[in-house]
Amino acid sequence: MSPEPPRILLVDSYDSFTYNLAALCRQAIPTCYVHIIKNDEIKLKDLLLYLPYFSGVVVGPGPGSPNITEDVGLVKDLWKIDDAHLLPIFGVCLGLQSLALEYGANLRRLSVVKHGHVSAVEHTGTDIFKGVGTVDAVRYHSLHVELSGAKNIEELASTHDEVNGRVVMALRHCTRPFWAVQYHPESVLTRGGGIEVMLNFWRLARTWSSSHGRVTRPWDQTADEIFGVPWPYVRLLPSIPHVNISPSVSTIKLTIPGLSAPDICEVLGVDDDSSPFVMLESAAHPGRFTIIGCLTSTSLRITYTIGDSFIHLANGESCDQIDLESQDVWSWLTSFMNERKVTGGSSEIPFWGGLIGYLSYELGTDSLKVSADGPEVCNQTRHPDVNLVFVERSIILDSTSGHIYLQSIMEDDNEWLMEMAGQLHSAARNYSTYSSYNTTPYSTKARPNTSTVILPDRDLYRSRINLAKEHLFAGESYELCLTANTRITLNDPLAPKASSTHSPSWQRYKHLRELNPAPHAAYLRLHPTTLLASSPERFLSYTRPPGATYKLCPVKGTIRKGPQITRAVAEQALRGSRKEVAENLMIVDLIRHDMHGVVGESVEVKQFCTVEECKTVWQLVSVIEGQSADSADETASHHANGALGWELLRRSLPPGSMTGAPKKRSVEILQTLEDEERNVYSGVFGYWCAGGGGDWSVTIRSCFKYDDRYECDAHSWTKFNNPDFYPGVHEPEHWVIGAGGAITALSNPDAEWDEMLAKLQSVLRVFGAAVPRGH
Repeated sequence: MSPEPPRILLVDSYDSFTYNLAALCRQAIPTCYVHIIKNDEIKLKDLLLYLPYFSGVVVGPGPGSPNITEDVGLVKDLWKIDDAHLLPIFGVCLGLQSLALEYGANLRRLSVVKHGHVSAVEHTGTDIFKGVGTVDAVRYHSLHVELSGAKNIEELASTHDEVNGRVVMALRHCTRPFWAVQYHPESVLTRGGGIEVMLNFWRLARTWSSSHGRVTRPWDQTADEIFGVPWPYVRLLPSIPHVNISPSVSTIKLTIPGLSAPDICEVLGVDDDSSPFVMLESAAHPGRFTIIGCLTSTSLRITYTIGDSFIHLANGESCDQIDLESQDVWSWLTSFMNERKVTGGSSEIPFWGGLIGYLSYELGTDSLKVSADGPEVCNQTRHPDVNLVFVERSIILDSTSGHIYLQSIMEDDNEWLMEMAGQLHSAARNYSTYSSYNTTPYSTKARPNTSTVILPDRDLYRSRINLAKEHLFAGESYELCLTANTRITLNDPLAPKASSTHSPSWQRYKHLRELNPAPHAAYLRLHPTTLLASSPERFLSYTRPPGATYKLCPVKGTIRKGPQITRAVAEQALRGSRKEVAENLMIVDLIRHDMHGVVGESVEVKQFCTVEECKTVWQLVSVIEGQSADSADETASHHANGALGWELLRRSLPPGSMTGAPKKRSVEILQTLEDEERNVYSGVFGYWCAGGGGDWSVTIRSCFKYDDRYECDAHSWTKFNNPDFYPGVHEPEHWVIGAGGAITALSNPDAEWDEMLAKLQSVLRVFGAAVPRGH
């Protein structure tokens, strides 16, 4: 009988790098099982009963201080376990600090914090550094330990900072099998002190266990009930009754030179402000595909608000409340899509039909189990947290090939395909008329004294930046993405009113795509919400299974293009900036953690901090890709219809680039620093294809409004073309623009305020407004 694989217990202190550390354990010990627990999940007296099942313990990093019991939980007690339960333990960052403090070391703040910085580490070449050469290690810490007065603690490595001086980087206990490092061995940029040190820990752990006669207890049902399935695991996704034949996609491919996305939208009746309309547009390089939904009166609309026990499912005829029962909104949507799987579409294009819409920022924080202790919100005027429409007919534009694809997943829908092809050809013949009249936006500049722009308070915003930095200095977070809302009220009784032949929001979108063309743009009119987006940042995309690839593309670091801003200048300003690279690195490591947690071990950074050229900006982009295990991919392709990608989206929200790291603690801090919910802003928008793929972008460089004239009473939608809907009296429009930036220890409040205003201005210009002088 072959021996059982070793089992490692990984203690997670609510960090955003935990699964990266689990992956490093598996690299060093390929056969091991990694069981992950939270530091407050079990009491030490109970844990002692189960330590004999494990070959070793890894204490991961986390936010906060080893002096605060709520931050470290049972970690501080592990270092004092009795000899009868003793086993090898390896600590990282907070783990090192906790170990050192328990044996008499002193905790100090760094004069200059190190968040996402790489330092050269000098080591003894012995113990966990045996055979290890040069070490360049990534550091995420604002606290450090001084070993004067510590008992039975031996320093193994250190680094020297110009301002901080000598800082301990690794240590061991002299008589007990405890080792720890201050830096992050699991970071993508750590060189020399990652896998090498973990291999040495495992060697030393086995040697100690052998010399002390320690033998692990065979795994049994009792342990399984407490610790559950080890990592890497892929959740078994819900299956559906086997269907022999899935509906197929009907497609026509056209080549119609000169017909633009706005042209097609005009043909489809986008000017009818009463109707829902969706377009995901690649309005600039490197975007490629534009997706336009051809909605009908029976197109299913799905909305959900956090806290509700039901989902609104509506079409043009009715609106029903569907009880979630034992499901949450994520699993309900998985089941919804399971029943609508399609096959046979063109492999050349990413979308055949499916869900299009947005997910709010708060939907992500709710998944993190962060309580909504922020400012009070009036639910009567609150945007839905999930706002999606199921698209059965669509038009896809490929900007690379010039082809236009007409698609339908409705049965026997060839008549519509042929009619639509005819309409597009007809529109092309009248191109000059469509181009000069329909697709040229009306002026969206407000007349004098008819608009109000309420900016964030400058002094308050700057004070919040300083408060954020204090959290960073205290070790609570490595980076905090602070944001604020700007509100625009348009109250011009002489302006054209919304009607069945005129859509002011469509005119504003056309103006936005001219002023700020973006690779991930969108016009989503899903009442009561209208979203105009010109995002530069793709969040998550996943291809159709089997063989699905999952890709996240964080953008951290942007510089606006100009006559003097050459590629060389942009490279120096972005890749040459320690602050910009550190911000990007933190999010890359966070995203690796999110992806490892869902797809398992196969996660790779394909591109790190590459400067990409867009229409209006240069930006610093990284690309992280993952592949699911074969068995999980088969499950996803035959039963869950891309649900593994959906699960990755759930686990990755809200976008780390819009929160900071560690994510959960950062979100909690941001709730105390921001006065309003973000709602639509800094969530995501995109699609889930009924063929199993998906693509979601971060909702930034955007504006949105709430139209409370269009309401669902759970039985019927207010008719948008009802005469009562468009009363003769003028009603003002209220728009919101969110903007902000990542606050690090190196942030300057004035510079951060200016960066926020620059991002704001990219959208504010759509309203003919500018940031007033003096702000």
